Amino acid sequence: MKKFIFIKTSIEGVFIIEPTVFGDERGYFMETYQANEFRDAGITAEFVQDNQSKSVKGVLRGLHFQYTQAQGKLVRVIKGEVFDVAVDLRKESKTYGKYESAILSYKNKKQFYIPPGFAHGFLVLSDEAEFTYKCTNFYNLDDEGGIIYNDPEIAIKWPLKEDEIILSDKDKSYKKLSETSTNF
Repeated sequence: MKKFIFIKTSIEGVFIIEPTVFGDERGYFMETYQANEFRDAGITAEFVQDNQSKSVKGVLRGLHFQYTQAQGKLVRVIKGEVFDVAVDLRKESKTYGKYESAILSYKNKKQFYIPPGFAHGFLVLSDEAEFTYKCTNFYNLDDEGGIIYNDPEIAIKWPLKEDEIILSDKDKSYKKLSETSTNF
């Protein structure tokens, strides 16, 4: 029995993943990753690092990428709800500069797979959210880059108003995609 449904998105290589959840009055159990099923779906990534963050409503983290040590990410929410976004930075891609998004929550248990060559960000919609992600490459502070979240050329439809969004100083400093060099 397959334990995951892999939903292709409008951008090649990006998937929304729905796990099979086995539950009863005691609670639930689910697998969050299984190499063979992911490989059969075309996701051959090898994950080398797991991360977790906690944020309050309105926090927008992103849009982040690494210049030379690109990271693929398998992301999910273990508490709360977020609006998650992947922006295609692969210059040879027919969807360069386009984005795909998904609502991820503790309730829906969906995951989002973002391959290397993308900028990634998320906006917290619930009072707080805990967010986990597996990465295909190690984080390197000196290799970090980003794109401003409200780049009009990308035109992400964030589900909160501008004055409800909380950004770090670093995320406020990023420029538009057309003003940012990438190596993908």
